[in-house]
Amino acid sequence: METLQRDPYLWQKAKARAKFQSHLVVYLVVNAGLWVVWALTERHYSGDIPWPLWSTAFWGFGLVMRGLAAYGGFSHEQRTQREYERLMREQGAPDPLDKYR
Repeated sequence: METLQRDPYLWQKAKARAKFQSHLVVYLVVNAGLWVVWALTERHYSGDIPWPLWSTAFWGFGLVMRGLAAYGGFSHEQRTQREYERLMREQGAPDPLDKYR
Protein backbone atom coordinates (compact mmCIF):
# COMPACT_ATOMS: atom_id res chain seq x y z
CA MET A 1 0.00 0.00 0.00
CA GLU A 2 1.48 3.33 -0.98
CA THR A 3 1.67 6.27 1.40
CA LEU A 4 -0.42 9.33 0.53
CA GLN A 5 1.32 12.68 0.43
CA ARG A 6 -1.07 15.03 2.18
CA ASP A 7 -0.78 18.74 2.56
CA PRO A 8 -0.77 19.19 6.37
CA TYR A 9 -2.72 22.44 6.21
CA LEU A 10 -5.51 20.97 4.09
CA TRP A 11 -5.54 17.79 6.15
CA GLN A 12 -6.08 19.77 9.39
CA LYS A 13 -8.82 21.79 7.70
CA ALA A 14 -10.55 18.62 6.49
CA LYS A 15 -10.36 17.06 9.95
CA ALA A 16 -11.82 20.20 11.57
CA ARG A 17 -14.72 20.23 9.12
CA ALA A 18 -15.43 16.52 9.56
CA LYS A 19 -15.39 16.93 13.34
CA PHE A 20 -17.78 19.89 13.11
CA GLN A 21 -20.18 17.90 10.92
CA SER A 22 -20.26 15.00 13.38
CA HIS A 23 -20.84 17.41 16.30
CA LEU A 24 -23.69 19.03 14.36
CA VAL A 25 -25.43 15.69 13.86
CA VAL A 26 -25.09 14.80 17.56
CA TYR A 27 -26.36 18.27 18.54
CA LEU A 28 -29.44 17.95 16.34
CA VAL A 29 -30.31 14.42 17.48
CA VAL A 30 -29.79 15.04 21.21
CA ASN A 31 -31.60 18.37 21.26
CA ALA A 32 -34.50 16.99 19.23
CA GLY A 33 -34.79 14.24 21.83
CA LEU A 34 -34.70 16.74 24.70
CA TRP A 35 -37.45 18.81 23.12
CA VAL A 36 -39.58 15.72 22.53
CA VAL A 37 -39.16 14.68 26.18
CA TRP A 38 -40.12 18.19 27.28
CA ALA A 39 -43.18 18.25 25.00
CA LEU A 40 -44.39 14.86 26.24
CA THR A 41 -43.82 15.48 29.95
CA GLU A 42 -44.33 19.19 30.62
CA ARG A 43 -47.33 21.34 30.16
CA HIS A 44 -45.91 24.04 27.92
CA TYR A 45 -48.79 26.40 28.62
CA SER A 46 -47.53 27.00 32.18
CA GLY A 47 -45.60 30.09 31.07
CA ASP A 48 -42.19 28.90 32.30
CA ILE A 49 -39.10 28.88 30.13
CA PRO A 50 -38.70 25.41 28.62
CA TRP A 51 -35.74 23.64 30.20
CA PRO A 52 -34.31 22.29 26.90
CA LEU A 53 -33.79 25.87 25.81
CA TRP A 54 -30.68 26.12 28.00
CA SER A 55 -28.87 23.17 26.47
CA THR A 56 -29.95 24.16 22.97
CA ALA A 57 -28.74 27.75 23.37
CA PHE A 58 -25.40 27.20 25.10
CA TRP A 59 -24.43 24.07 23.19
CA GLY A 60 -25.55 25.82 20.01
CA PHE A 61 -23.27 28.77 20.76
CA GLY A 62 -20.32 26.40 21.14
CA LEU A 63 -21.27 24.67 17.91
CA VAL A 64 -21.44 27.98 16.04
CA MET A 65 -17.96 28.85 17.31
CA ARG A 66 -16.63 25.47 16.14
CA GLY A 67 -18.29 26.00 12.75
CA LEU A 68 -16.71 29.42 12.38
CA ALA A 69 -13.33 27.95 13.20
CA ALA A 70 -13.79 25.10 10.71
CA TYR A 71 -15.31 27.08 7.83
CA GLY A 72 -14.69 30.74 8.58
CA GLY A 73 -10.93 30.83 8.93
CA PHE A 74 -10.88 31.87 12.58
CA SER A 75 -9.00 28.92 14.02
CA HIS A 76 -5.60 29.38 15.61
CA GLU A 77 -3.91 27.31 12.91
CA GLN A 78 -5.48 29.32 10.10
CA ARG A 79 -4.59 32.66 11.69
CA THR A 80 -1.04 31.41 12.21
CA GLN A 81 -0.84 30.31 8.57
CA ARG A 82 -2.06 33.70 7.33
CA GLU A 83 0.43 35.53 9.54
CA TYR A 84 3.25 33.28 8.30
CA GLU A 85 2.30 33.98 4.69
CA ARG A 86 2.21 37.73 5.38
CA LEU A 87 5.68 37.62 6.94
CA MET A 88 7.01 35.61 4.01
CA ARG A 89 5.66 38.23 1.57
CA GLU A 90 7.30 41.00 3.60
CA GLN A 91 10.62 39.16 3.37
CA GLY A 92 10.20 38.71 -0.37
CA ALA A 93 10.40 34.93 -0.13
CA PRO A 94 8.24 32.80 -2.43
CA ASP A 95 5.16 31.40 -0.81
CA PRO A 96 5.56 27.61 -0.41
CA LEU A 97 1.78 27.15 -0.60
CA ASP A 98 1.49 28.64 -4.09
CA LYS A 99 1.66 25.16 -5.60
CA TYR A 100 -1.63 24.31 -3.80
CA ARG A 101 -3.56 27.32 -5.01
